[in-house]
Amino acid sequence: MRGPGARAAGLRRSIGLGMAARWRGPQAVSGLVALLPRLLALVLPLLLAVGPCQAIDGVAVQSRVGIATATAKATPAPALASPLEPLFKQALEASRAGRFDLALPLWSRVLELAPDDAAAWSNRGNVRLGLGDAQGAIADQDHSLQLEPDNVDAHLNRGTAEEALGRWSAAAEDYHWILERDPEEASALYNLGNVEGSRGDWHAARDRFEAAVSARPGFAMARSSAALAAFELGDLAAAERELRNLIRRYPLFADARAALTALLWQRGAWGEAESNWAAASGLDSRYRQTDWLLQIRRWPPGPVAALRKFLDLRG
Repeated sequence: MRGPGARAAGLRRSIGLGMAARWRGPQAVSGLVALLPRLLALVLPLLLAVGPCQAIDGVAVQSRVGIATATAKATPAPALASPLEPLFKQALEASRAGRFDLALPLWSRVLELAPDDAAAWSNRGNVRLGLGDAQGAIADQDHSLQLEPDNVDAHLNRGTAEEALGRWSAAAEDYHWILERDPEEASALYNLGNVEGSRGDWHAARDRFEAAVSARPGFAMARSSAALAAFELGDLAAAERELRNLIRRYPLFADARAALTALLWQRGAWGEAESNWAAASGLDSRYRQTDWLLQIRRWPPGPVAALRKFLDLRG
């Protein structure tokens, strides 16, 4: 499934799209694999419920991801570069393909040979999160940060794993750490918006989502989330306007289609709601699942209730 398209950053289904594939030594992993961590960071919840992909911000990701670029680290390759090169490539390819079961032992082997590589620890943490081991993911991100305390990717990735365990305060602390250093880091702003929403503060969540959009205008999932927050807060005109704009630009964006379905039903436009639902449900069947919407995608309760009523009346 194709949807919104543009740039790259968080954690995701298609792990590490855009990562450099040429080995430049263990310490260079931070640059080469930096997109793997960040592709995980925004999509965390969806990692645990893989489904159809949206091409959001230029990277194929699961529904709610945001993506940001990472900076390559040009460090001279150490003596272990030669034996590590094929192993690194295998780990990278398995991660990109979403084969976390294969990627995990490969990253572990990389770490046996290069135990002081902070980025490799972070990448393995992302893979462990993809396998549902959030505690193990946090342990690996902690290790990465012990080696490289100022590693933004590791903070973002640890926040994602903390979110998976419902540790909202800990996740927020990691995102605030990033934003203190870069107030326009869109991935951290977006993730922090999800944390605020999970705490029930949809005013703050909307502010964060809109800030993420301002920082990265092509961030489609942040725009959809901001519209959903507006819907929750009763600002239906703003929500509808944003959702229609999104659909006009990305006709196959299931999240915006499903959200507009709920909004149109609530204001009595049944026929148009049906039309948008036909498109949304064909693109991603998970929007039928209330638990998925609340716990994984993390829509606000109001739009979820409206969509549920619409579906119940359809029978």
